[in-house]
Amino acid sequence: MSTPNPTPNPAQTTTPPKKGGDGKGIALFVIASCQLMVVLDITIVNIALPHIQDSLNFSTTSLSWVVNAYTLTFGGLLLLGGRAGDILGRRRVFIFGILLFGFASLLCGLAQNDWQLLAARALQGVGGAIASPTSLSLITTNFEEGPERNRAFGVFAAVSAGGGAIGLVAGGLLVEWLDWRWIFFVNVPIALLIAFLTPRHIKESERHPGHFDFTGALTSTLGMVALVYGFIRAAQEGWRDPWTLASFGAAVVLLLLFILVERRSRQPITPLHMFADRNRAGTYAIMLCLAAAIFGMFFFLTLWVQDVLHFSPLKTGLAFLPVSAIIAVGAGLTSQLLPRYGPKPFMVAGSFLSAVGLSWLTLTDVDSTYLGSVLGPILVFGFGMGLIFVSLTIMALSNVEQAESGAASGLLNATQQVGGSLGLSILVTVFGTASRNEAKDQIPAFLAQASPLEKAQFAKTGELPPPWSEEVLTAGVSQGFVTAAVFSIVAFVVALFVIQVRASDIERLKGGMPPPGAG
Repeated sequence: MSTPNPTPNPAQTTTPPKKGGDGKGIALFVIASCQLMVVLDITIVNIALPHIQDSLNFSTTSLSWVVNAYTLTFGGLLLLGGRAGDILGRRRVFIFGILLFGFASLLCGLAQNDWQLLAARALQGVGGAIASPTSLSLITTNFEEGPERNRAFGVFAAVSAGGGAIGLVAGGLLVEWLDWRWIFFVNVPIALLIAFLTPRHIKESERHPGHFDFTGALTSTLGMVALVYGFIRAAQEGWRDPWTLASFGAAVVLLLLFILVERRSRQPITPLHMFADRNRAGTYAIMLCLAAAIFGMFFFLTLWVQDVLHFSPLKTGLAFLPVSAIIAVGAGLTSQLLPRYGPKPFMVAGSFLSAVGLSWLTLTDVDSTYLGSVLGPILVFGFGMGLIFVSLTIMALSNVEQAESGAASGLLNATQQVGGSLGLSILVTVFGTASRNEAKDQIPAFLAQASPLEKAQFAKTGELPPPWSEEVLTAGVSQGFVTAAVFSIVAFVVALFVIQVRASDIERLKGGMPPPGAG
């Protein structure tokens, strides 16, 4: 499951659009459906991971690429997708992104081996990166400023936050009643319906001249892919493996080149001056750490509850619904109290609670139960997330000029996706090391009790059967939670010592006004 996307903001108010359809309800349905599909597609996959692993013969460490292949291209190209909409026309780009997403979903469902699925997931991420930011911008094109546009933004934000919960249940239903491939096939008719309705009910925006920063997008995305691959390769082959070292070296070169390109670009995809503001830089760092923690937590927990607790896919989806509910409670409470206290107290409290919840999960063992060892920690973690995400959005957009509000919110969303991918790869590395060490300890006990047939099977596959395999998985997952807790502690330290709340920010919130540039 991914974190709910922070409440987004359009890059700018458009000039009067070209004449188009007047069905505001259908227009909002189309835009919200696109966002739901893009957000849902991260969480719906988590439920299916054990089945994908068995069907396509993924190892547990390489399985993380099913998530990362999507989030890396989605996060890496998100800002470029928004720029494309401004330059080429948002409706035109939106339709292209939706059709590409649907086509990639079809390829995912048809995949017969691991590399086919990963390539299709990466293409899905490209489609999502094109469609998602343009869908948000289309609200400014199709809804008049004021209550009408505010209601549209409210629906968009609710879909962004609730999509994760819907994905969990939908994933469980599709995997249990049909097959894991249907979590991808279901996107195809939805994408076709959206593409059919869009030109009939969505107005086109006026094009704006601009420059595509392809070099920046390419170097940043490839650099992050190389970095993530380095960590996952280290989990499988060790830190001295030549490909591991080569991947880290390529990542350093590409990311340094990215910074150089952005500093010299006339219209950079990532405005580096955004990081000059102390609060904004701290906000991005907090989002990076917390996204790393939450991506890892749900990746490992969905595997653990199905492989160790033996939950069905549907039961697994329902087991995580309380997290979405408590996130909504925390977000609602924060929205009411922000004008009185400002964002910092909620950022500090939220990151602290997330660290507590993850630290609690480190106590998980093979004898743990859902009610006794899982529900409590994930509720604490979820409430912390609810407190912090509204605050992060407010802080990221505080004191931002109107023309750069889209870049500021886009950077926050991109940081969430990239942080999740990078964090998950680090956690997988920790998991792989801990699992290998535990397996070495379990092998003598297994061989002492195993039948000749079991010994022959072990010699052939190198994999321990239950209950020894459950011990190995649990040991790795527990150490993964330790690292996730460290990420949350870093976020807490940043929130406590880096973030500064200005009196003007609190006064603006008391007046019921959004921060400058909030749309």
